[in-house]
Amino acid sequence: MNGLQIVVLGSIVPDPLQTLEPVAGPTGPALKNELMLPAVLDPWAACALFEAANLAKKVAGSKVWLVALGPKAKLQQVMMSVAQKAPFELVVLDGPAGGFTDAAETASVLAGAVGKIPGLDKGKLLLFGGWQSASRSTGAVLSMVGEKLGVTEQFQGVDEIDLAKDGGFTVLERIEGGCYQKSHCKGAPALLGWATGSLPEPPNNPQVGMQNMRFIMPALAKAQPAPLKGEGLKHLGVEVPSQRRETRIVKNASVDDIARELADWIRA
Repeated sequence: MNGLQIVVLGSIVPDPLQTLEPVAGPTGPALKNELMLPAVLDPWAACALFEAANLAKKVAGSKVWLVALGPKAKLQQVMMSVAQKAPFELVVLDGPAGGFTDAAETASVLAGAVGKIPGLDKGKLLLFGGWQSASRSTGAVLSMVGEKLGVTEQFQGVDEIDLAKDGGFTVLERIEGGCYQKSHCKGAPALLGWATGSLPEPPNNPQVGMQNMRFIMPALAKAQPAPLKGEGLKHLGVEVPSQRRETRIVKNASVDDIARELADWIRA
């Protein structure tokens, strides 16, 4: 099998352990003190990156790119740690990475960046990304990027990929009920939206980090601006979900009575 060209789409998000409070900013909804929040690589995108690196290691001549859209300064901070996890070449788009950007506009910018990667061969292209997103959580951006690039073989909720010698592969996609759908694809190009995969987070490797930083710093220096104007996008309101708790202590209630009351409460 010839080498694969794996492009991973991934952005930075606020650390999930932080308290996120939406506020009304000058250009629309934003997060309170967003620039001060510590950032990480989107967890779903991180799983996709680790799976891409593992797959590239199995197929000689393969290469991995990480296409990241976000504020350049924040990306530099995050890449200092991500660079030690897996070998990749970085493509940077300097723009907003919050959860209030338009998915279609984001997809257009990302597709344009992927299409400009030098030497990219669609006959060898596997487009990886997160099945969901910790910032946008729409599950729409990755699919639209694939459509704009003409990659119509798409698989979502992927936990495993198994390559065949003829260049085809089999994937396991999550479906309802804790089950999997097993699909076979004849080969690239294809898009895989990863769930959590089956790999642990790789340990830090300073040597890999040093190799990656040789390309990451120049990529950050020549980052393409991606302002994402959001024209025509209107948010009617953004707020923290309200908490609601109603507790009653009832003794000697039958199972049928409890079930009936729960069903009535849900319907109401």
